[in-house]
Amino acid sequence: MTSAGRAIHQSFLPPRGQSRAFVWKYSPVNWGRRPRHFHSEPEFNLIASGRATFGIGESVVTVSEGDLLGLPPGQDHVLLQASPDLYLFAVGMEPAFSSDVLRAEPDDVMLPIRFRLALDDFRSLVSRASAIVDRDGVEQPCAELWEQAHWLASRNTNRPSTPMHVLTRRTLSTVNRSPALDLQSVAARLKSTDSEISRYFHRDLGMTFAHYRTRLRIFRLIRLMDVGGVTLRSAAKMSGFGSYSQCHRVFQARLGCSPRQFFHAGLREQMQQAYDP
Repeated sequence: MTSAGRAIHQSFLPPRGQSRAFVWKYSPVNWGRRPRHFHSEPEFNLIASGRATFGIGESVVTVSEGDLLGLPPGQDHVLLQASPDLYLFAVGMEPAFSSDVLRAEPDDVMLPIRFRLALDDFRSLVSRASAIVDRDGVEQPCAELWEQAHWLASRNTNRPSTPMHVLTRRTLSTVNRSPALDLQSVAARLKSTDSEISRYFHRDLGMTFAHYRTRLRIFRLIRLMDVGGVTLRSAAKMSGFGSYSQCHRVFQARLGCSPRQFFHAGLREQMQQAYDP
């Protein structure tokens, strides 16, 4: 599953414990690569050494030592190439916890981030990440790391040559607050046109608006099934799918399996543990 059109669902947070935030480390010497995947948790990657090329949606991004790369919830990504000396920290947390830490509205999402850190800031983040990597029960220091990284991103002036369009920012905020809205409704709220929103959204995230909204529905379906007390058919309708048959078609097209296979045949666990050779 390596194309931008299909990605598997892999939660960022480890299955053990009740961690709301976690810091992973990655080195090609010690770890295989995750296949193209997406998750509901926002994530940023701190490149501590070496060089890496990521596929992010339909875009390809190359980063190196000192770079900070941030991924919003639902953004599919995959490590395509890595130098032998690559070492990075991947930091992520539950969306609600991120909102608490950043004092943001619950449905505001982390926007894509990519910039080069100043040397002192880079060393500070690496020091914080090194102290808590691969550890449970470190929510407070992880929150401090998360807050510092986003504060640095907010004041950074070394932006990519093509910054995110304001319409993409507003569309992300709007659809995360109201995932049932279709493109035309979002355009009406933003006093824009669906074609203009589609053009910038696809350019900035490397996926279509419809594809992103589908992932929001998948996240909602997973949350409802995890809480329990509802049937799969009911959860499908509550998640914004028009019917279970529509939900089935979407799952098959986007994840390569049916909802029943995902939840009841062990495929969710298989996806979570999947590594490419």
